[in-house]
Amino acid sequence: MKQNSTFFKMVLLTTFLTLSYGLSYAQSFNEDKVAFGNFLKRMYLSAPFDGVKVVDDYNREYIVSVISLEKAKYSNPSIMNRVALVKAQSQVNTFFNGSTITSDLIIKTSERKSKNTVESTVETIETIKENAYGFTQGLEFLTNFENGESNRMVFIYIREMETDIKKKH
Repeated sequence: MKQNSTFFKMVLLTTFLTLSYGLSYAQSFNEDKVAFGNFLKRMYLSAPFDGVKVVDDYNREYIVSVISLEKAKYSNPSIMNRVALVKAQSQVNTFFNGSTITSDLIIKTSERKSKNTVESTVETIETIKENAYGFTQGLEFLTNFENGESNRMVFIYIREMETDIKKKH
């Protein structure tokens, strides 16, 4: 019976140590993400930017996509979150895979004649289209916050850069 009790204590102790190690690692991972999110928020608030940046965090390199959306345009927060994710994926895709940009310039002129005068008007229409093809995976939501004007919501997404991607850039 004493041998059974010792075995039970050993199993219990091993289980406790394993769980406590796992929980402490998970908490550390979360704290690192929160600290990195706070760093990027301070970076944004000191010099606002939209788009994609590569940011070093100690021994890791991250691709960071920052999106700023006007809150009044979105009646539902879940729609705003979805739009932010799609825009972030688009930015990162364009960063890695490039894009094709086409431009059309149309100039329309017209004249109106009256008895004593001729009035001409010129209308210029420029159409710019950007097409990007590719697939972006592994983009992770990091944080969102209201910017200083409080009429816009800023979303930050990150992805750790793999070594083969680092070699390209």
